[in-house]
Amino acid sequence: MRGAASARARTEVDWLRSRNGRAGLALFHEFAPSPSGGGHQFLRAFTRELEHRGLEVEHNRISGGTPACLFNSFNFDFARLQRFADRGARLVHRVDGPIGVYRGFDDGTDERIARINAALASATIFQSRYSLDKHRELGIELREPVVIPNAVDPAIFHPPASREPLAGRRIRLIATSWSDNPRKGGNTLAWLDRHLDHARYELTFAGRAPRSFDHVGTVGPLDSHALAGLLRTQDVFLAPSYDDPCSNALLEALACGLPAVYRSSGGHPELVGEGGLPFSEDAELEEVLERLVVELDERRAAISVHPISWVADRYLDVLGLRASP
Repeated sequence: MRGAASARARTEVDWLRSRNGRAGLALFHEFAPSPSGGGHQFLRAFTRELEHRGLEVEHNRISGGTPACLFNSFNFDFARLQRFADRGARLVHRVDGPIGVYRGFDDGTDERIARINAALASATIFQSRYSLDKHRELGIELREPVVIPNAVDPAIFHPPASREPLAGRRIRLIATSWSDNPRKGGNTLAWLDRHLDHARYELTFAGRAPRSFDHVGTVGPLDSHALAGLLRTQDVFLAPSYDDPCSNALLEALACGLPAVYRSSGGHPELVGEGGLPFSEDAELEEVLERLVVELDERRAAISVHPISWVADRYLDVLGLRASP
């Protein structure tokens, strides 16, 4: 009881201090220090885009007169937001998943997200059509759904000024992941470690390595600038994860001009389009890679990713902060 009363008092102090001012948007999300996962990276890029436009973003509180609030999945203080919920701001819920499908086990997180959504949300932003359809398949209906993909910071993730010719060297293939969840595709990396023609391909993994390898080069987790620099030295991106709703790692690679070989799963097909080739089983990979190398220039030219400015406009529409065209 004492803890709840203390939390309410802190909320009221924040409210009283801010009642004479207002922000353009409140964001409820608990950021992890960089390097960190894709949700953190997207929300940092999104916040920077809004601030470049002169829209003030406040974190984990809603000041008097702030018209809208974006809250992320379950990665925020629900009780705190609930205490601010009667301040008049439009509340929009950003979700991914379903978490149980993505993680490979159900620990009740999706049910918790649905309860939060029902209690607070005026609208819901899904990161891919796959995510929306999979929720519905599981009988999870969230409030006023809209699909808006993620985007990356173009000041960090962009193609190189020039590329080293392929002639006379191995083809550089890279996979990246912040998480070491087995569903990120560690089994595929292990298969490639055993079966890939390592005289023809140089395979690098950047992030939390799921295991040790004999032939795959590994680099630990990198901050965004270092990771983007590494991506710009590569030729092809490998996206082997299962049921990934909207992979930021894949978007970062595409933004750096890397055609992708991707598992035909989750939101990957939506993100890649004609900018890469799919595979379903690991045994297909060598053939798919060979085809992609032949079509490399064509596939690179077909890469199409939404800029963060476009994504921000769609978010602002749903938040009620921008007049729809």
